[in-house]
Amino acid sequence: MMGGWNQIFVSEKFQKIKSDTAYSCFYLAVLIEVLIVLIDKSAYANPVEGLLFRLTFLLCFMKVCLTKYSLREYLVIVLFLGLGVISYIAADRNDVIRMVMFVAACKNVDMKKCLKFVFYLTMIGCIAIITLSLLGVGGEIALTQDYGRGSVETRYTLGMGHPNSLHCMIMALSVLGMYLYQEKLKWYSYLAVVAMNLFFFLLTDSKTSVLMVFFAVGYLGVCQYGKGEKIKKFCGIMSFLLTAGSIAVSVFCAHYAYYIYNHRWGIDRGPVPSFFVKLDLIFTGRVHNLVGTDRWEGTTSTWSLFSSPANHYYFDMGWVRLFYWYGIIPACIFVAVLFIVLFYCYKQKKYAAMMLLTSFAVYNVVEAHYISVYWARNYVLFLIGAYWCDILCEAAKKRKKDL
Repeated sequence: MMGGWNQIFVSEKFQKIKSDTAYSCFYLAVLIEVLIVLIDKSAYANPVEGLLFRLTFLLCFMKVCLTKYSLREYLVIVLFLGLGVISYIAADRNDVIRMVMFVAACKNVDMKKCLKFVFYLTMIGCIAIITLSLLGVGGEIALTQDYGRGSVETRYTLGMGHPNSLHCMIMALSVLGMYLYQEKLKWYSYLAVVAMNLFFFLLTDSKTSVLMVFFAVGYLGVCQYGKGEKIKKFCGIMSFLLTAGSIAVSVFCAHYAYYIYNHRWGIDRGPVPSFFVKLDLIFTGRVHNLVGTDRWEGTTSTWSLFSSPANHYYFDMGWVRLFYWYGIIPACIFVAVLFIVLFYCYKQKKYAAMMLLTSFAVYNVVEAHYISVYWARNYVLFLIGAYWCDILCEAAKKRKKDL
């Protein structure tokens, strides 16, 4: 009898050690990835960035090894890792493998708690970067140059290299904070978020970021204070339409960007090229940037099924970068997963999560902050990690019920 109790005690102790080790590996990986993001945003170079990426991959792999999965979940992990291997062979990018391993490692993690950790760590890091800049020991406080508007302007960067980068981080933290504390938000909380972003808008003149905050505040405010389910359902439907529209607009611009080139060089000054010139003005030169290189990097002529090592050019327009960097197949699979998660959140009435996902989609039209090698600033990956097991479980139950 005593031996049996000892075995149970040893087994429980082993399980606790196993669980603690798994979570320690996961949170250490998240900590390192957030620090990588903050270093990238600062004026300091990171000479060991590649090694740190390998370390976080290894930590997530250890978390996966210490986590129990169903056969269906293992098959999904293997399938997506296979996609990542193909992407690595074709494009010489290991980003997909890293992100798949991270999402897989998210099982059994309290994602709200994890994202709060990310939120506060990122906020403290941003405050540190701004403080060092103001003290004169960090990056530049302001940047004077032509920002593509036809004149030289001085806009504040506060240590983050570019005014858009500064307000982008403030916007991302604002949206994430509203998602995390949706239940506690009062009308004056929304007002405070708007006031803070208007202040940073005066410093950075970053219209895209401040407009995205207005959108997020309006969306979540309507869902919270709107009476009746019809208004919330309307917001949910708008999420699908805006997400689909943002992708469609991005592909449209990438395919027809040559009209900008034709208009600029006098090849065609008709109504269609003139329309694209006006669209380019709205996007502050981002469409023209796609035809600003010899190969017209980013246009659909440079897209392929799994991309190639030659596709390494940096430009704004996040959705375009997704297709250009990683290829049509990986990008389409990511889009499909995004819509699956959106649909799941809609059914579960997780409107704050839908706000976060929709903000991500719309912002990706003109900025590529989320589409990068740094997954710690892509909060959509955390939501995918939070829900993928539940979505698979729900699909399995539905299939059994149909049978």
